[in-house]
Amino acid sequence: MKFANKISEIMNAFNHHPLRDDELDEFYYDGTMEYRFGDKYTSHIDDIFESCQRPTDQNIFLLLGHKGCGKSTELNNMARNLRNEGYPVHTVQCGVDLDLVNPLYTDLLIMLGEALICIAEKVEYNLTKELAEKIVSFWSVTITEETTVTDIQQMLIEAGVEVGTPAFLSSMIKFFAKIKAEIKHSKEKQTIYKQTINRRSSDWLSMIKQAADEITMHLNGKQPIIIFEDLDKLNLKDAWEIFSNYAATLTGVSFPIVYTFPIALYYDPRFAALDSFYVTKTLPMIRLTTMKGEPCPKGIDSIIEIIEKRATRSLFDDKALHALINKTGGSLRDLFFTINTASKIAERRGSETITESDAGVALNELKGNLTRRIERKHYDFLADIYNGNRQKIEDKEMLLEMLQATTVLEYKNGDRWQNVHPLIADFLVEQGLDKICNTSPKNEA
Repeated sequence: MKFANKISEIMNAFNHHPLRDDELDEFYYDGTMEYRFGDKYTSHIDDIFESCQRPTDQNIFLLLGHKGCGKSTELNNMARNLRNEGYPVHTVQCGVDLDLVNPLYTDLLIMLGEALICIAEKVEYNLTKELAEKIVSFWSVTITEETTVTDIQQMLIEAGVEVGTPAFLSSMIKFFAKIKAEIKHSKEKQTIYKQTINRRSSDWLSMIKQAADEITMHLNGKQPIIIFEDLDKLNLKDAWEIFSNYAATLTGVSFPIVYTFPIALYYDPRFAALDSFYVTKTLPMIRLTTMKGEPCPKGIDSIIEIIEKRATRSLFDDKALHALINKTGGSLRDLFFTINTASKIAERRGSETITESDAGVALNELKGNLTRRIERKHYDFLADIYNGNRQKIEDKEMLLEMLQATTVLEYKNGDRWQNVHPLIADFLVEQGLDKICNTSPKNEA
């Protein structure tokens, strides 16, 4: 990524990918937490950061946050800060390694073991021969007549690798890469590996714990830390089944793990049952207004700081800049989308500045994307929030649906509260739907 000094460079500077380690120093802005939580000393990301350095019995975290709130960048920054403190951190990109349409809890256990092997290689620690032999024995999966699966013993023989040597870790990483590919592309092979773990899940967890303990001892008490990204993209049914039905298994380890988790499930009545297993934390949107609709200038200024970290301010007309910020409601993903769209319009016009007109075209495109996610049955619900009911929302099922669609955004200032996305609010007003008028079919006589 490169800082944008001209219009043609904006799309590179405002791509939607989270900031990586090599980009954080130049492009990361650390001043948003006060305008997410309403207090400069409150930060759920800092809570996790500090807890990872203080071993306790509760060290498995669920991190919730809306699409576009900057969660992945904050996690990357936290991981870098932990590494700077001497902690080995590994981030699992589940969107790449996991079939998010057909996930199983056993997939997470496989990737958890792989993450520890990767950490061991990174910190140049060879697992004890006893543990290495246990792992090989565990993954010596019986090859059925119907299906051939990756065999670790055969891989080691072909590579001429002995158990307990540095080359063993590299071979194990290749082994896990192959079984992840098999799991992702073959339901039949996924079932075989699932059965392997289900039959001896306690044995596999024991090996995971032993590997973590050995690494911790090697690093003089610094525990490994694993972050599972993209699990907030799971559909709600799968997320609930994995994290509820297998809570005892997923939390049965001694080192910190952070799982991203769908924020919509926070409003499911069953969510409270997870509190006895996981520590739940949330990253809210950046507040641009108060719950009463009054402007929050410092929140707006914090987003301007984010923009100025990536591009020179002169590329934006002031009215265009404020329109792009205010109409995207603190969603950084929506903001970056509209900045990129507006920059394309400006570049085609031969302009070196994004104007209010360019911003209007971009915002209309985003509004079209958002309005396609709502139907007539949602109008009264959205109008109720628009007219001030931003906390006592009774229809939790519809709230879950609208949060997932990002047509309703969530904020925090002490308590959680919701507001209609500014562009959806504009749509309601333009269509004369901003008052509750019983438009839902179920209310029609």
